[in-house]
Amino acid sequence: MVTINWCQKQKKGIRLIEINENLANEYVRTAEETLEVLKTIEGKSKVWLATTKYYCEYFSIYALLMKLGIKCEIHECTIEVSKFLEKEGLIPEGYSTILEEDKQLRIDNQYYLKNRDVPIDYDALVDYVLKIKEVIQKLTEENTESIRDSLKRNPDASE
Repeated sequence: MVTINWCQKQKKGIRLIEINENLANEYVRTAEETLEVLKTIEGKSKVWLATTKYYCEYFSIYALLMKLGIKCEIHECTIEVSKFLEKEGLIPEGYSTILEEDKQLRIDNQYYLKNRDVPIDYDALVDYVLKIKEVIQKLTEENTESIRDSLKRNPDASE
């Protein structure tokens, strides 16, 4: 089972880095761009639909991580940080579950060619991106330091 503790021990797992607002903005822009791409492939390819849907959500979350100065290069660890951010009350509850389920759908369709249906609620995806964008815009230095300190203390110990 992947945990924050496990991720912190991995070379490309969770690391605190310098906050990068430019990258955060670029990831938001890329998530928004991905929403537009999604419109053009709907009904054409379940592989690319699943992949595009997942990356729209992933880019949104990763934008927030860049704004917080958190780097994860393992997708499972990004999901674990998302769960942590839910517990901290920073992002809406359930966002990590959406990300995790859509990651599995992407894997099933992209790597195992299962051709599973990809439910698309465009309004919900737009809301997902906008909510994360709003969280990024409202982050204060105090919020950021609190999240970073809590992550340093390793939340796995308190579970």
